[in-house]
Order: sequence, then structure tokens, then C-alpha cells
Amino acid sequence: MVDLDSEVPPLPPRYRFRDLLLGDQGWQSDDRVQVEFYMNENTFKERLKLFFIKNQRSSLRIRLFNFSLKLLSCFLYIIRVLLDDPTQGLGWSPIIWVNRSLPLWGLQVSVALISLLETLLLSYLSYKGNIWEQILRIPFLLEVINAVPFIITIFWPDLRNLFIPVFLNCWLAKHALENMINDLHRAIQRTQSAMFNQVLILISTLLCLIFTCICGIQHLERAGNRLTLFDSLYFCIVTFSTVGFGDVTPKIWPSKLLVVIMICVALVVLPIQFEQLAYLWMERQKSGGNYSRHRAQTEKHVVLCVSSLKIDLLMDFLNEFYAHPRLQDYYVVILCPAEMDAQVRRVLQIPMWSQRVIYLQGSALKDQDLLRAKMDDAEACFILSSRCEVDRTAADHQTILRAWAVKDFAPNCPLYVQILKPENKFHIKFADHIVCEEEFKYAMLALNCICPATSTLITLLVHTSRGQESQQSPEQWQKMYGRCSGNEVYHINLEESVFFAEYEGKSFTYASFHAHKKFGVCLIGIRKEDNKNILLNPGPRYIMSSTDICFYINITKEENSAFKKQEKHRKKHESKLSYHGASRLPVHSIIAGMGTVAIDLQDAGCRMSSGPTLALPSEGGKEGRRPSIAPVLEVADSSSLQTCDLLSDQSEDETTPSDEEVSAGLEYAKGYPPYSPYIGSSPTFCHLLHEKVPFCCLRLDKGCQHNYYEDAKAYGFKNKLIIVAAETAGNGLYNFIVPLRAYYRPKKELNPIVLLLDNPLDDLLRCGVTFAANMVVVDKESTMSAEEDYMADAKTIVNVQTLFRLFSSLSIITELTHPANMRFMQFRAKDCYSLALSKLEKKEREKGSNLAFMFRLPFAAGRVFSISMLDTLLYQSFVKDYMISITRLLLGLDTTPGSGFLCSMKITEEDLWIRTYARLYQKLCSSTGDIPIGVYRTESQKLTTSESQISINVEEWEDTKDTKEQISYRSNHRNSTSSDQSDHPLLRRKSMQWARRLSRRAPRHSGRTAEKINQQRMNLYKRSERQELAELVKNRMKHLGLSPAGYDEMNDHQNTLSYILINPSPDTRLELNDIVYLIRPDPLAYAPNTAPSRKDSFCNTVGQDTREETQL
Repeated sequence: MVDLDSEVPPLPPRYRFRDLLLGDQGWQSDDRVQVEFYMNENTFKERLKLFFIKNQRSSLRIRLFNFSLKLLSCFLYIIRVLLDDPTQGLGWSPIIWVNRSLPLWGLQVSVALISLLETLLLSYLSYKGNIWEQILRIPFLLEVINAVPFIITIFWPDLRNLFIPVFLNCWLAKHALENMINDLHRAIQRTQSAMFNQVLILISTLLCLIFTCICGIQHLERAGNRLTLFDSLYFCIVTFSTVGFGDVTPKIWPSKLLVVIMICVALVVLPIQFEQLAYLWMERQKSGGNYSRHRAQTEKHVVLCVSSLKIDLLMDFLNEFYAHPRLQDYYVVILCPAEMDAQVRRVLQIPMWSQRVIYLQGSALKDQDLLRAKMDDAEACFILSSRCEVDRTAADHQTILRAWAVKDFAPNCPLYVQILKPENKFHIKFADHIVCEEEFKYAMLALNCICPATSTLITLLVHTSRGQESQQSPEQWQKMYGRCSGNEVYHINLEESVFFAEYEGKSFTYASFHAHKKFGVCLIGIRKEDNKNILLNPGPRYIMSSTDICFYINITKEENSAFKKQEKHRKKHESKLSYHGASRLPVHSIIAGMGTVAIDLQDAGCRMSSGPTLALPSEGGKEGRRPSIAPVLEVADSSSLQTCDLLSDQSEDETTPSDEEVSAGLEYAKGYPPYSPYIGSSPTFCHLLHEKVPFCCLRLDKGCQHNYYEDAKAYGFKNKLIIVAAETAGNGLYNFIVPLRAYYRPKKELNPIVLLLDNPLDDLLRCGVTFAANMVVVDKESTMSAEEDYMADAKTIVNVQTLFRLFSSLSIITELTHPANMRFMQFRAKDCYSLALSKLEKKEREKGSNLAFMFRLPFAAGRVFSISMLDTLLYQSFVKDYMISITRLLLGLDTTPGSGFLCSMKITEEDLWIRTYARLYQKLCSSTGDIPIGVYRTESQKLTTSESQISINVEEWEDTKDTKEQISYRSNHRNSTSSDQSDHPLLRRKSMQWARRLSRRAPRHSGRTAEKINQQRMNLYKRSERQELAELVKNRMKHLGLSPAGYDEMNDHQNTLSYILINPSPDTRLELNDIVYLIRPDPLAYAPNTAPSRKDSFCNTVGQDTREETQL
């Protein structure tokens, strides 16, 4: 076998261990050749050029030395003038000859010689083939004038006292200073400020002009007035300032000529410098300058990155960001590639914002601009997408690149990113907080179909407000609605809390009920110390721990609350006054200030009763005795847990489908969707079909080999439809379908979903709009690029108005781009109540309210919302990092094991025995473990005659001329005018003839009768217009072969108004048809290990208590 060691060559001497220790002593004996490579020519000239010009640091030192030489020469000139005696000599000789001592001459000759040699050397190194270009340069000529005469005096001693204009070296010093500043910026690798350079040039130019004029006048006047340097300085300042006292004036013509020349030069040079300075100042105002490093290290700031800054976006961000007290000292640096428009400029000039907001024009993709914004020192970076772009995917791509650039430049800076499309979300998973617009939008639209006005509920929760809106209004609903809108979500540690510390070791439902009864706060969730997941209503089995973080809804956080204990007799007195009406203002937290609330401590004692269910208990005492409710147990026992377990199967038909379902082929199973439409979607447990439906069967308007139905009526759906009118079927629809098919919804309550990609009248009728439960209209993306920003919603608004006119009983839920356009929803031009609400909105906006639009009836009722209102969710997450997680749990976008879900229940006549919200809270907590968080109330609003109401002048149609009679009548907000007046000759003629017959039968002088006739005529006109639209729809349905039986044109619920009461006070009276928002515990958290045993044990119980779990 061959020895491998003998084949390996030994290491060269250079790489032996001994050579590594001793150095390169053995290199000379090595036979290899060392080769050196140069980036430039290895010549003497190139080495000098590298040292004097190319090398930044050495060049900076040389220029600094040159600048010092020029200043030294000027200083020596001043010394020579001060030591000189101007009285010697006659005529013009004092101008040609001066007195110069030998030491001073020696210093000046040395300085001149060094300066000349340096100039010649630099000219030689800068020579590029054209010698005249080097010789005719002004700095070279000045150097020759100032240095060569001194060198001549070395060889010709008689010329040592010859006058040499050394003061002209000030211009060479100015030139050296400019070059030195440029080299300084190159040496420290920083971008120079054009503004700083221009200011430096202007100041140095002005100083050089004054110094030249001083020295020139002083020297020329040696043959005249014999002025001193101070007199010459005084003359120049008076002359250049255009004051001109005349006490010091030049006497001889050379000095007068010099003054004329200097004034002409100043008039030419200085305006040019000032013009360049003004231009740079204007450009800097546009670009915004820099945020200094010193300020970034001593002050806190956040950066807002946007592609285009609109005034609405800016004000929403500033109002929400600075609504929190601890953010008042923060600065906001806006980084935007577009130039600041006029509206934004005017707003940023307001003193309140000018001291705290800095606008920088630049791109987040440039490190230079990120350095200007001091991104690496920022507390956070908000990156917002441009939702007004037609191509929303392209807008997301820009957002993704900005997020990558910021993360690359400042890895430790927290990122708050807004994305539009859910499929692009996984690219920015590294961001600390992400809000996907389409996810939230479709989830809120879906929950609006199940829980009315969920969009309004979420919007009010994520807006910062003190609950002071409309507190001076004479209408009770506006006071209650405005007060309850100030509720927000806060957090606190249990052991540090006054609200919840006493409930340590007790169940969650016990703590939630008693905290609400005693303090008026609503405990909705917790987070364990060792777990990052938030649990909404973990249920009665969960025991509160001292390390838990509690999340609660209240007007203000506990840290800003003051507590006071009331006496018992005062509480008794208040209890007598508590029920003075069906709707009343809350007594809890009624004293509000700037961030501080005084809360009345109530008695937390519970009434002992029997009856664990929501049904009406049997009354064993007197007939007038109020029914009692079971207390909420501190620790849930087996009976309460059994009741909670019933929630896991509300319909009790999960395993045994009905005969109708079998015949229809609809067999459901619970599970996770097998396919995800995009990366990053949260898996949700929901109802699924056992078999996949063929794609051809999904077309509602076309038959296939499996079925021949061509309209929704033919399918015979048992539940009402939910129609989604969208422009495209995007991936975001996944978040609309999943909440409607969630596992906790009973199968018999699942609504069919119809996707309508275009909405002409024929397609609307085919898809079953006449018997639909809800119609969801998604904003059209194709209209986003309107020339006027607010016109982006024009197509959506007009389409919804058409639906509103044709199908007045249809519940329409609309999403808009701009919140300001919500006032056009269900627009009625002459509705007095809408006009009153419009005035109220303007007043609230003038008071500085961030929720001025909240009193618009469509928004309050949850029929319209704008996704831009959820921008505040991203802003709030800077202070409340849990808000996005809680919102996603409420909307069903995320599911956490053990966390509850949002649902609703309706108050019926049999449930009114509960009377108050506190008793409802107790009943739910003691029976099902549900936590109520608010009430959705619908009531008929009747206008009363008061100073606050507005009487409207309605134009009546007369039978002869265009005479207009103004009437003022009392009506509800819907009956004033149902829709815009339109001219129809036939209907108008019939109504006039009918009015004539009525007018002949009644005396004309009766005012009451005339008013009644006028009202009847208006009602006839309105009814005629509705009948015309109804005939149009019915005829179209007959033409399409559809039965018009389901179309009820006169069924109209628009004579009502709806609003939300978030976390109302415990003594708030319940009303008929109130819808209560509930956070229900997770049914799967209490499910037994074996499903069949649970089925057998509770089969009989669920059938009779199913209604009690969904209704009171």
C-alpha cells in the first residue's frame, strides 16, 4: 500500500509555524516573487495627487493649512496698517509706498512663498493638457498678484516698501473655506446640506466685500483724509446699509472710484446669493429638511410612512395619536415621497401641530431619507397603504418594499403596517402589528348580518373619546348613545386593580358580573402571565389569578378614576329615582372630567334565588313580587358546568340530519376548511359539506346537468339569503363566509350566501333580492381613481340609493371609502330630522370630536361604515398593543382555544320580566356564562315641538300656478319626505284632481282642514311614487318568469332609528326588541372527551332549552 504521507508536499517556508511566529525573515530565501497591484499609476505625480487631492483626509488638512495661511496674510496686513505712519510722503507717494518693518516683511515673504509653491503644485497636479485653463483661473491670478511681488523683493531690496494688495487674500481664504467644507463632508461620509453651504457662501461673500472695501478705502485715502481702519469700517457700514450720514467721505477720485466699483459689485453679487438662498429655502420647505440627531437622542418620535398624504388621513392619525396623555411629548415625523399640498401645509402651520409634526419629503426605500428621519432612533414606524389606488395589489407591493427597507435599516424599530390584500400579508409577518383591510372589512360585513351594527360597535371601541358627544342635546337617545360611545378597552394587572383585586380565586363570570354591578366596568377577557394569547370570556370554569392581566370596557381606565363611597340613605334615594322612564342616562360614571372619572361604589350583594336557566322563575310569594335570579357562583359547580356544556351543541341536530336535509342532499360536518385561499389565514372550525359541490352547481343563474334551477326562488331555501354585491370575487370573501359558517352557529340558522358580481335589476331579481335577509354592498375598486378623492364612492352610493328606492324593506349594509360620504346613504333631501342631525354633526366637529359622524342614522344603525375608520385601530395599538388581537377575536378572524366569540340575542315580551341590564347580566352569568357588552336598541322616533326641532317647508303642488305654500308639521324622521320628488305628469294630474274634489267639499277658511288636506295630498303623492316603482319591479319579475308574491313594496322600517349602547349602566331598563351583544364562552372548551355520551345524556334537555340559550 502506498504511503500517503510521502506524497503530500511540505509546506513552503512562509507558512511554517516558526515563520508565523518570527515573521517574514525567511521570505528572502523563498523563490516566489511578491507582486503589488495599484489602483492608479505608481508614478511620483500620481502619488502626489493621491495625497493632495484624492485622499479626503489629507486633502482636508492641506486645505485647512491653506485657509490658515490666507487668514495669516490678512492679519499681517492689518498689523502693517496699524504700524504704518500715513503722514510721511506727499502727493501720490503714500499710495505706492508704505512703511514695512524687516520682521514683518520676512513673515509676509515666507507666507507668500509657501502659498505660491502650494498653488503651483496643485496647478501641476490638476493639469489636464490645457495650461491656459490653469493660468487664467481667478484664484491663480490673485495668488500671483499677492505672492510674486514679495518674492521679487528678495532679489530687489529697494522694493521692500512697495504696496502690495495683500488684503485680496480674503477671497482666496473664502475659496479655500468652500473646498474645505466639501472635503469635510466627504471625509465624514455625510451628505452636505445645500442650505448650510449657501448660507456660508453668502456670509463669506459679504465679509470679503466689506473687508476689501475697508482696506481699499483706507489705503487710497492715505493721500486724502488719511482715514484709520476704524473710520474706513464706519464709512463702509454706513454706505452699505444705505444710511449715508456724510460725516466721513472719500476726498480723492481713486477712492471714490473704488466705492462706486464696490457698490456695483455688491448690487450684482449679493442679489444672486440671496436668490439662491431663497430658492434653497423654498426647496427645503418642500422637502422638510432633516430631523437632527441630537433631537432624536433626547426626544421621542415616531415616523409615518405614506405614499401620498391626504388631509383626512393626517388629521385622523394626529387626533388619535395625541388623544393619549402619555404621547403628548412625542414628535411625529412624516416621510412621504410626494410634495406637501396646500391643505396639509396650512394644517401643519397651526401652532398645535407645527411644534410636534415634521414633514420630510423622501422615500422609505432610500437609506439617506431614512437617516434624515432618524428611523434607527424612532419609537415606532407606521406604514400605511394607499387605498385610493386602482391596483390595490401594486399598492401592497409598495407597502411591502417600504416595510423591508425599514426593517433592513432599523431592525429594532417596531413596525405597524397596514396592508390591503390578505394574500400579501405573509410577506410582512415580521412586523410587530399588522392590519389587513380586506380581512377586517369582510369580517365586519359578515357579522353585521348576524349581529346588527357590529361595524359600529367595533368602530366606537377603537376610537378614543371621552363620551362627551351630544351631551347638550335635548334628545335622550343621543345623550345615551354619545355617552356610551366613550367606552374603550383597557387593561390592568389583577393584583394592582381596585376593580378586580378582590375577585382573586373566584370564577371569571363572578368577577365580571360583580365588577359591573359595583363599578360599572365590563370585564371581557384575560391573559395569563405565561401565555401571550388573550382569552375573551374564558367561562365560569376559569379561576382568576393575581398575575392575570384583565381586559375591560369602561369610559376611562382605572388609573384615571377616582372612587368615592356613598352613604346608604343616598343610595336608597337614588334607587327611588332610578326608573323614571324606559330610557335614561347612566348614573354610573356620570361625573366626567379631563381623563378623570368619579365612580360610585355600589352594593355588590346578590339576591339568593333558584332557577339556573333564563326562563321566568315560578313565583311562590305575592303576585306583585319581582322574580328573583340565581346568584353568580364564586366557583362554578357541576350544575353550572352542565349548563355551559349545553352550548356546545345548540341545535342538537349535528349527528342526525332531518329528513328534509337528507332529501336535499345537505349533510353538514364540523371541521376545518380543507383549502386556504391565501397564506396566513387563520384556520376556523366551521360547518362543511361532506362532499364538494361541482363548480357548475355554484352558478345560480345557469342550470347544469345536476339541477335546472336558474333563480334563487326555485331552490326553495328555508332561510333568507345574504347577497354580497362585489366587483370581483377576491380572497377576502373567505373572511366573509367563515363567520357565517362558524361551528357555534346552529345548522338550521345558516343563511345561503349569493355572490353578485354585477347588479343590474334582472340579476338582482334572479338572485332573490325580494326575500333576502341582508344585502351587502362592497365598495367598488374601479372607482378609486376618481379625480376628486371624495368621488371614489359615487358609484356605490348611487347604486345603494337605487336599491333603497326600489326595495325599501331590504336591509342594505354598505362599505364606503370616505366616512364623510355616509351622509349620502338613504339620502332624503327634505327630511327635517336628517337636517337636524347634519347640524348636530357640524357642531360636534367644531367642538373637536373625532366621532362627529356617529349620529348619522345609517351609521348608528350599522347599515354603513368606512374601512378607513379602522385606521385608528393601528394607531391605538401603539399604546394598546392588544387591541388588534381583541378585535380579531371579536370578529372571528382568529380563534384561540378557550376564548369566546361574539354573538347576540333578542329581548322578547317574555323576557321583559328581567327589567334591567344588571339583572340580565346576572341571569346570563349564572346560567350560560355569557358576558353582555352592549345593547342594540331600535325605537320609533317622534319629533316633538321644541326649539331644537326644525320645521321644514314642503313645496306643495297647486293646480293652477307655481304658488308655493309653506307648512310646518310634526312627524317622525322618516315620514317627512320618503324620497326625492320627481315629476310624473300623470300621477301629478291625478293627485291635483283628487285635491280639487276635496277642496270643494270643505270650507276654504278652515285652517285645520286645509292642513289635513295638504298632508293627505302629500301622502298620496308619496304613495303614488312608491306604487310606480313597485309596478316597475313587479312587471320586470313577471317578464323574467318570477313570482312577484314575495315583493312587499309597502313594508318599510325606516320610521325607526337604531343605535348602540356600549356597556350601559346596570340600572338601564331593557326594552322590547333590544338586541344584546354577548361574548359567549367557547363551547369546545367544555366538551367531554366522548361525544356520544354527551349526546345521550343531554338529548332531552337541549330540545326544551334551545330557545332559552339564544333568547331570554
